[in-house]
Amino acid sequence: MNEVLGIINDARYDYNLKEIGNYRSMASIPFGGRYRMIDFVLSNMINSGIQNVGILVQRNYRSIIGHLRSPKEWDLDRKRDGLFILPPGYDFGIPGALMGDLQVIHSNLDYIARCKQKEVIISGVNILCNINYSEALRFHMENRNDITVIYKDMGDDMRDLSMCTNLEVGDDGRILDMEVGPDESIGTAMSMNMYILSKKLLAKITQRCISRGKTDFVKNGIIENIGKLKIYGFKFDGYVAHVNSIQDYYRYSMELLNTDKWHEIFFKNGRIYTKAMDNGPAKYMKGSTVKNSLIANGCIIEGNVENSILFRKVKVHKGAQIKNSIVMQNCEIGEEAILENVILDKDSKITKGRHITGSDGFPIVIEKKTVI
Repeated sequence: MNEVLGIINDARYDYNLKEIGNYRSMASIPFGGRYRMIDFVLSNMINSGIQNVGILVQRNYRSIIGHLRSPKEWDLDRKRDGLFILPPGYDFGIPGALMGDLQVIHSNLDYIARCKQKEVIISGVNILCNINYSEALRFHMENRNDITVIYKDMGDDMRDLSMCTNLEVGDDGRILDMEVGPDESIGTAMSMNMYILSKKLLAKITQRCISRGKTDFVKNGIIENIGKLKIYGFKFDGYVAHVNSIQDYYRYSMELLNTDKWHEIFFKNGRIYTKAMDNGPAKYMKGSTVKNSLIANGCIIEGNVENSILFRKVKVHKGAQIKNSIVMQNCEIGEEAILENVILDKDSKITKGRHITGSDGFPIVIEKKTVI
C-alpha cells in the first residue's frame, strides 16, 4: 500500500445535519463518545498501510486543523509523506461561494502530481466502517479497472438510500448505472463513497471536467464516464453506518450500544485512532446509576444515565436523568433535569429541573453553547 495515496474528501455538502453541522465540516462532527467522523476513514487508511494522506477541505475546517494538530496519533508524523490539509485555491471572486469537490481537487493537482504514489483511494467522511483497503486494491489491480467503486449491498435495509449514491451492479461486477439521491432506487447497492483510480486518471478527469464547467467528482467525473471507462464495484460485507441526516446520526450512534456492532466498527480490521486528551477517568459518585451507556473519560456522574452516549467532561448532577440521548463534550446537566431522546451539542447547560423529551425517530437537537 506504499504505492497508494489516500485522499479524504471533506469538500462535499450534500448532507442534512442541520444544527450539529452548521459550524462544522462533516469530518469534524463528533461521534461515538471520543471520536470525530474523520477518525474512521483516516484510521482505515493507516491500518491499510497508506502513509500519505491528503484531506480536501472547503469551509468550517478550523476544528479539523485543531483535531489533527499532531498527526502522531495516526502515525503520520513523518519526514516523507504524512498528513496534509488541502484547502481550495480560489473562489471565483464570490465571497463565501461554495465550490464543487472537483474544484478543490483541481486546486491541489500540484500536490497530487508531486506525490510518488501511482494509485489513489478517495474516500468521503460520512460512511463509518472498519475496512482494510488491501483486498479492494488487489481487485482493482488484478481486474485492471479504470475505477473501482467500493459498495455495500443493503438488501432489505433500504430506508435511507434516497440520500445516498445508488448503484446498479451487473452480474460480472461492472457498474451499469449510478444515481445520487434517487427518488426510486435502481438496486440495493449503496456506494460507500470510496473510489480507487490511478493518479493519472484522476488528473485527466479533473482537468476535463473543470474545462467544461463541471465540478462534482461523482456526478461528472464518474457517472458521466459509465460506459466510457471500465468501472467495477467491490462489495464490502461488514457493518456500515451511512450518516446523511440527523436521524441517521442518532440511529447509528445508538447502535454503538450494541456490543457486537461496537466491536466491529472499532476493532474488526484494526483500531480506530483519535486525538489524545489527558483527562482523568470518569467518576461515578455514590448514588449514581449507569446502564448500557458509553461514558468518555473526564465525566462526573452523580445522576442516572441509561442507553446514552456521553462525550468527554460531561457533568451529570444529582437526581438528573439521561435516557436514549447523546451529550457532547463539556456539557452540564443540572439537578433533577431530564433528557430523553436528545442530542445536546458541546458546551451546553441544562439547568435544574428542566425536562426535554424528543421521540425515538426524531430526537430534539440543542445547538452548542446553549443554556436552557
